[in-house]
Amino acid sequence: IELLDTYGNARGRLGADALGITFWLPPALAAALAVESRARTRLRAELDARRLEVVTLSGAPFDEGGGENPAWTEPARREYTLDLARILLDLLDADAVRGSVSTIGLGPRTGWAEASEKAATGILRRLAAGLADLAWQNGRAVRVGFQPAPGLVLDTPEQTVAGLARIDKDRLGVCLDLGHAARTWPDPAAGIETITDAGLCVVEVRLTALPGATTDQWRAGLRQPARGSPTRHSP
Repeated sequence: IELLDTYGNARGRLGADALGITFWLPPALAAALAVESRARTRLRAELDARRLEVVTLSGAPFDEGGGENPAWTEPARREYTLDLARILLDLLDADAVRGSVSTIGLGPRTGWAEASEKAATGILRRLAAGLADLAWQNGRAVRVGFQPAPGLVLDTPEQTVAGLARIDKDRLGVCLDLGHAARTWPDPAAGIETITDAGLCVVEVRLTALPGATTDQWRAGLRQPARGSPTRHSP
């Protein structure tokens, strides 16, 4: 509630009618909210009272200690992400068509082997099926975006395309941190084009401030998903 008060106060200072936000829920709380509809209704009421709108939830990190474990080779990662999707569907504004959940770029690259890829492929297939069931039940969709980052299976544009080559592209896509792209990709705009040309959807875009960086590369990057695929911007 204190965090929501902070966001609500920020909205007031901005003089905005509403403020879009995203936040992170630990797995234990997400599991409890996912099965308790009255708790979700109360949370939605708290958001409405402060004129806050939620279109995305963060599924990374997994716990307060941070890190990338469990990876997408573990069923716990799928269960947590589907819990977030269930919660988000009750938090979306009435006129929102869809929402998104962000998650890690599959897992640490170190130690990732053929068995890891096989396990992740099966879990991602079941994730997509779970998202499809939720969409059928609720009439609105939640998509999951995997965020490339240094040291993960998904890092460079080429690694991202290869790592997500076998996913359900209607339900799963990329959560793009333009700060990461500007810092580590030689040509961020070309990198985004590589991703969208492969048929991957950028379902969420984040802007992370970098010391000493300019907005030039971000602006160039933003034009790519706008042309290439539907994009969900996170606040």
